Amino acid sequence: MTVYVGLARAVNLGGETTVRMADLARVVEAAGGQAPRPWLRSGNVVFEAAPQPTDAIERRLEERGAAVLGRAPEFFVRSAATWATIVRGNPFPDAARSDPAHLTVMVLKEEPAPTAWRRLEDAIVGRERAVGRDRHAYLVYPDGIGRSRLTASVVERALGTRGTLRNWNTVTALARLAAAPERGHAPSSERSRRAATSAGP
Repeated sequence: MTVYVGLARAVNLGGETTVRMADLARVVEAAGGQAPRPWLRSGNVVFEAAPQPTDAIERRLEERGAAVLGRAPEFFVRSAATWATIVRGNPFPDAARSDPAHLTVMVLKEEPAPTAWRRLEDAIVGRERAVGRDRHAYLVYPDGIGRSRLTASVVERALGTRGTLRNWNTVTALARLAAAPERGHAPSSERSRRAATSAGP
């Protein structure tokens, strides 16, 4: 089995986006994943599955999300090995140490062309910094994310693909969770219930 990190895009932002983490675990299990462990209440889950292309897992999660939740959140999946590479490849180590809440990673559906990364640089009008690597964009918001004109939609338009954003605290927490998969003999549904109960805001 391979450990994967799954991210649901734009959940728990209020209103119809609300997804309980126990239901997110149910979606993973319905899609064939095992031992799902949600992290926080922002659509993050670590789980195990047979080795396979991540885009195939994303499609099944979106299909099962529609059946379980009544709507289909967009999913972004990376293997634990790829997630560890994201952490190791951070081009902003100073920001990771001094201000991890304002260092973010946008996980992308497709790898942008070199010209798209240049469009992203041209879209920056403040003190933000951006570096792209493969299907991931590292973004630093020294003056805060909420007030920045470099919004997620601006980044997506520049890169020509969709993505979902996580701050560095969440990125590294998911890396630790994925590197130490839960062991034991409790049924996966019970593990899911414990993980969802223990998750903080």
